Amino acid sequence: MLIWEKKIPTYLVHKESIVRTTIFTGLFALAFINFYAPFNVEKWYQPTNEFELFFYSSLVILVGMLVIVLSRIIMFQVSKKVELTYLIYAIWIAAEIISMAAVYSVFAKFALDDRRFFYEIIEITFKNTLLILLLPYTVLWLYFAYREKTKELEEYSQTGILKGHPDKMIPFYDEKGKLKFSVINDDILYIEASDNYVSIYYVTNEKTAKYMVRNTLKNLEEKLKNIGFIRCHRSFLVNFNKVKLLKREKDGLFIELNADNQITLPVSKTYVTGIIESFSESSL
Repeated sequence: MLIWEKKIPTYLVHKESIVRTTIFTGLFALAFINFYAPFNVEKWYQPTNEFELFFYSSLVILVGMLVIVLSRIIMFQVSKKVELTYLIYAIWIAAEIISMAAVYSVFAKFALDDRRFFYEIIEITFKNTLLILLLPYTVLWLYFAYREKTKELEEYSQTGILKGHPDKMIPFYDEKGKLKFSVINDDILYIEASDNYVSIYYVTNEKTAKYMVRNTLKNLEEKLKNIGFIRCHRSFLVNFNKVKLLKREKDGLFIELNADNQITLPVSKTYVTGIIESFSESSL
């Protein structure tokens, strides 16, 4: 698969990332336009002091940032329904640059009565808009990537599980932090609480096996929830990737696992909502 066809990192379309992108880009643009004066802003109103220049340039930046705010709101909504690839993201940024440059050009020509030819205004505005957007976008992308990797490494140091790699070995430690057992994620069926121990049920040589570790189900739930494990009962933590079907019987709701010996686990009332939501999300 070519890089253009790959899905962009999810952290780029998180609501927090979009808000930070908009704010940082606006501040960068404000500093850029005051220090560099790319659009002849100092000549528009002929300010008598630096404060007036700052005020008028802020108005100009506000006009341009409205384009970015609207674009990012649309991007956030679209990302909920469509997977954004690198190609789509690149086209989106190009559209933002062109739109923002067009807004600045029209604003300079008609609102500020710029006497230059319109094509000259467009050329200059486009070049400066490239700097105003691409520089902060690049810096923020590197920052978001660094923060995401740092977060993953912190989680890995605590759990031994690297997010985004469900096929990797999952280590199981006892309550003292000593490694006792390790197994591939995809081989785990479910985990059952048993007094001060947990029993890990997994598949080996096409048969179901069990390994007991002195620990609590609550501790394991915190470490495994990000890689597909979900609590269905006070005594059970299930690998959701192994769930075959959800069925309701007269005794309540039950989960059937995709295993040769047809394992069925109960769903207690406390966890019914979470289980149903997980099923709904996986079926989209």
